[in-house]
Amino acid sequence: MLGKRVFAYISAVFLLVLAACNNQSTSEQMYEHLEEAVALEEAFAEQQQPLVELEQREKEIYNEIINLGMEEFDQVEELSQEAISIIDEREEKLKTEKQSIEDAKEEFDKAAEMVDELEEEEVKGKAEEMVSTMNDRYQAYQDLNESYTSALEQDRTLYELLQNQELKEEELRKQIDTINNQYDEVISANQSFNDYTEQYNQLKQSFYEAAGIDVEYDEATESGETEE
Repeated sequence: MLGKRVFAYISAVFLLVLAACNNQSTSEQMYEHLEEAVALEEAFAEQQQPLVELEQREKEIYNEIINLGMEEFDQVEELSQEAISIIDEREEKLKTEKQSIEDAKEEFDKAAEMVDELEEEEVKGKAEEMVSTMNDRYQAYQDLNESYTSALEQDRTLYELLQNQELKEEELRKQIDTINNQYDEVISANQSFNDYTEQYNQLKQSFYEAAGIDVEYDEATESGETEE
């Protein structure tokens, strides 16, 4: 029932050379918005390890339930209620994660609005490609978030079913199949999100280089893992 997803984060940089604020070029002003967007995604990154732990605990509960069987209904019911509480926590983490992505995108858009002011064609071309990829990345995250939210809803349905002592095996198997199919969608959406993240990181670096902004990358790409 559970699958693995790996989140790629947008990369952070250290600025080495930047003109004084009152003499900033358009590309340098864009740099500030782009790196503020990175900072705003920190909350997204911070949700990953707690989600790993919650998902792992839920997986353990599911295995406990399967090993018990419905003949130990009191324990199954208690464990199912605990699993639902964990799903509630996962949903809260997901909301925080989504808000972080949306805040970062809003900041990114401030840089995107300045692309037309760039004078050099090469720099402008790099910036346009970067903006297009970020827009694709943002849409990919929305798709991922929607798929994962649906998966949580199906998880919740499973544990609600398990609190019904008259639950039929056929109904249980059908719900497990539904969950597996939904997590397949999550894995696919997550791969798309990661691909766009990697592309964006590369394009942002290319934009900085074309614009003559000297930067030193902390890490080209950071990643975090969650177990689902």
